[in-house]
Parts: sequence; structure tokens; C-alpha cells
Amino acid sequence: MSKIDIIKQPISNELAAFEDKFKGAMKSNVALLDTIMTYIVKRKGKQVRPMFVFYCAKLFNNVTEATFRGASLVELLHTATLVHDDVVDDSDERRGFFSINALWKNKIAVLVGDYLLSKGLLLAIKNKDFNLLEIVSTAVEQMSEGELLQIEKARNLNLSEEIYFDIIRKKTASLIASCCAIGAASAGANSEQIEQMRLFGEYIGIAFQIKDDLLDYGDDDIGKPTGIDLKEKKLTLPIIYTINNADKATRNYIINSIKNNNTDKSRVAEVIKYVNEHDGIAYTRKAMIDYKQKALAILANQPNREIAEKLAMLVEYIIDRKN
Repeated sequence: MSKIDIIKQPISNELAAFEDKFKGAMKSNVALLDTIMTYIVKRKGKQVRPMFVFYCAKLFNNVTEATFRGASLVELLHTATLVHDDVVDDSDERRGFFSINALWKNKIAVLVGDYLLSKGLLLAIKNKDFNLLEIVSTAVEQMSEGELLQIEKARNLNLSEEIYFDIIRKKTASLIASCCAIGAASAGANSEQIEQMRLFGEYIGIAFQIKDDLLDYGDDDIGKPTGIDLKEKKLTLPIIYTINNADKATRNYIINSIKNNNTDKSRVAEVIKYVNEHDGIAYTRKAMIDYKQKALAILANQPNREIAEKLAMLVEYIIDRKN
């Protein structure tokens, strides 16, 4: 049994029931839409987001019908943003599968994203889950702001750590934060407990994104660094730290390498080597561990030790991943 299967065991019944409910939530009477919805369901990943929802509900001893709706709401709105992202990025693939826009073209993909968004809104409104809708809608708002902020700042490649953390808190961490908050809210937790779980999810999301930064540099002996972020002119934490701590000539050389020579493999490799040799990786790894420990510290104060320990295992799993 794989590690993820072991982590899933205490909520395996909930995850199985969720799959059926989620399929039902995506149903359409339009044949084309139904075909695309079936394709989306078949491409589902490891169910990490629903796992956070159910575990955070169990942390407060109460998985309810609202928990299932909350998990579906997160998945519907998140999937809508992914479909639209693929159109914006002109991406042909998503998790090793063809994207919706690659198979059915941009016009249909945009409409599918709109459909998923409306399904999520209606699911919440019909069941008067306004508190859950507010949590997820706030996350989608922040994700959009994060994406736009990153685009704005990427133009001049001038990014401070403060802005970097603001971007990843909005773009990545807000979604996991919403999963944890929704789980707690659906189980009847009070406002203070909900905020604690939202913060728990935010810390995990930040650590998760920092891990992504490290993977681009071949972190933890996973193989050769890819340098994909540099080729796409993305300023991640290792490069930001390195630039901010280099002399002016080196800083200008690195920025010029990213801005004008990002397709030159030898130049990219040179920048990666410099980052490794000047503590960019060590500094970033420490930041990741710090955020992970902040998340685990919140779990340490939860009375339901059995569920808290499983949640801690899930945290370790997604942050210690190799890809």
C-alpha cells in the first residue's frame, strides 16, 4: 500500500461517497458538456483538496452533508480556474493529459469554465451554504489577484521577497486555506477555529509553492535541475534571494540572463549553479521548513490527536514530494 493510500484510509468512505456526489454535481443535459465533464472527472489527481476538507471536518468530529458540498464547491470552482488558465496560457496539457482547449478549442473551454463556475455557485445557493461560498469565492478572488500581480511584476523582473510571498499566498496558498476552512466550517467549528484552520492551510500552501521552487533546481537529488521557471522568466525564492544578496554587476548579469538569454541552456545552467553556490537553495529550503513547522504547530494544539496525526502525515507527504 502506498503512503497516500495509508493517509487516505480513515476517510476512504468519505472520498468514495464524494466521487459519486461530485459526478452528480457536474451532470448536464447537453451531450457535449456531459462528455467533457466525464473527461474532467477521469483526469482527477490524488484528491488532495477533498482530503484536506474531510480531515479538517473530522478534526472537529463531524463530517456532514455540507462537508461533501463544500468539497464539491472547491473542486468545481478550482477546476473552472484551471480550464480558464489553460486557455490563458495556451497550454495543451494538464497533468499529462490533453487540456480541454487542446481537444475542444478555446471557445468551448471558456464556456466549460463558466459552466463549472455556475454549477459551484448554484450548489451553494440551493443549499444556503453562504458561509462556504464566501470562503471559496474569496480564494478565487485572491488566486486571480495573485496571477495578475505576478504578471505585472514579471515585466521588469524586480521582485522583493515581500511581493513574492504576497503572490504565492494569493495564487497558491489561498486554495488550500479555503479547503481547510471549509472543512472546519461544515463541521460546525466556531469562527476562531475556522480562522485557525484557514491559517493552517495557508502555511501549507506557502510551503507547497516553495517546494515547487526547489524542484526547479533539482532539489533532494531528484535529478538534473530543469530551469523551467527561469526559461519562463519566473522569479522564484531561490533567485530572488540570490539577486538581492549579489553585487550590482552580478545582479545585472543574472537579470539579463533571465530577461534576454532565458533560452540559452548554458546561461541558464550558469545561473542555477550560481544560485546553488550562494545559498539560494539553503535559504529557500529553510523558509519551506519554517512554514511547514508553523502549520504543524497549529495541529499540535488540536484535541483530536488521531486525526491531527493523519493531517500531519498529509502535510509531510505533499511537501516532501519528488515532483
